[in-house]
Amino acid sequence: MAVILGAEAQSVAVAWQVYSITHRPLDLGYTGLALFLPGLLFLLPAGHVADRFDRRQVILVCYSLQILCTIALLTLTLLGGHRVLPIYAVLFLVGTGRSFSGPASSALIPHLVPEKHFVNAVTWGGAIFQFANTLGPALGGLLFTLPLVTTVLEGAGIVYLFTLFSLVWFLILISTLHARPGRMEHRDISIKVMLAGFQYVRSMPMLLGSFSLDLFVVLLGGAVALMPIFANDLLHTGPQGLGLLRAAPAVGALCTSLVLARFPLRRKAGARLFTSVAIFGAATVIFGLSRNLWLSLVALAVLGAADMVSVIIRGSLLQLATPPEMRGRVSAVNSLFIGASNELGEFESGLTAQWWGAVRATVIGGIGALAVAGVWSVLFPSLRAADELTSALRRPAQPEPVPEPVAR
Repeated sequence: MAVILGAEAQSVAVAWQVYSITHRPLDLGYTGLALFLPGLLFLLPAGHVADRFDRRQVILVCYSLQILCTIALLTLTLLGGHRVLPIYAVLFLVGTGRSFSGPASSALIPHLVPEKHFVNAVTWGGAIFQFANTLGPALGGLLFTLPLVTTVLEGAGIVYLFTLFSLVWFLILISTLHARPGRMEHRDISIKVMLAGFQYVRSMPMLLGSFSLDLFVVLLGGAVALMPIFANDLLHTGPQGLGLLRAAPAVGALCTSLVLARFPLRRKAGARLFTSVAIFGAATVIFGLSRNLWLSLVALAVLGAADMVSVIIRGSLLQLATPPEMRGRVSAVNSLFIGASNELGEFESGLTAQWWGAVRATVIGGIGALAVAGVWSVLFPSLRAADELTSALRRPAQPEPVPEPVAR
């Protein structure tokens, strides 16, 4: 909760700061591209590191880098710079830390929770995440406009200081974890070892379908990068309104996760996954067409609720359908898909908004998400037919060949 509060508040400050400097939608897209590129460049070593070293230690090192990045953003703000290139450079380092911490964090969860409680634990984890995701953007918008007469800090500087404290608190808490999974992969680094995650995902249509479905749906339907444009130019609400818009999807997701924690997803996981994706696309279209703040907030809340169902199902599939010794590398593959759908999706949204305008880009993206849901339900029938979320979803291990008896 601490680290997401800080990260979401910081994302609001960075987006508003970049847009206030350049007033170009494409520059908002570049912030997503700067965060995505490290995940692409360091995909293979990040997965191997998560399986080769103590996953808890990997997380501590990566978030120490995040602290240095936030200090850099704070310093740039205090110096009063009006260039976005240094901000992009810092965001690249932020993305580098996330590319290594993501697989390690994901692969650590099964060491903390018994399998029989895993789906419910993922749901509760999602509730906590969404609570912070709800409060974080609102805090970012509030702190950005907070007048402090007695200090040189104002606007983005206040937000970055808050993020810095949240990251320090996060490191303190992670250092107290008793889980010590140690080394899961004992083979030396090689191309074959690093590519094992890709090979496993390719051999599992259920995983490949769920990963790629999220990639294309969020890539097309992601409107988060354009929210500063909607808040400033279409809804005329300013930074506080931007904070509300950023928080609305998390509100819907939080409510959904609390309901699912009480009534867990037990059957028809695949069908519910595709239904939630279709609702996500339809809500994106409504948000793009809306000119009323409250209708926009409702559409975003529905969007977040549908996405939460998808997140729980996909997160459970990822861990339960993957052997323990490969979770880091498979999680790295998943991180690539998530990074492409989120950060690269922000770049795609900024680029299409530059070409067509924010409204048209958002509406076309939502329609595209609906089309992808329909096509994927045909291409991946095993994913559509998935029922219970258990470790039985894993690919059966190939039996060792039995030597033939030697004739005497």
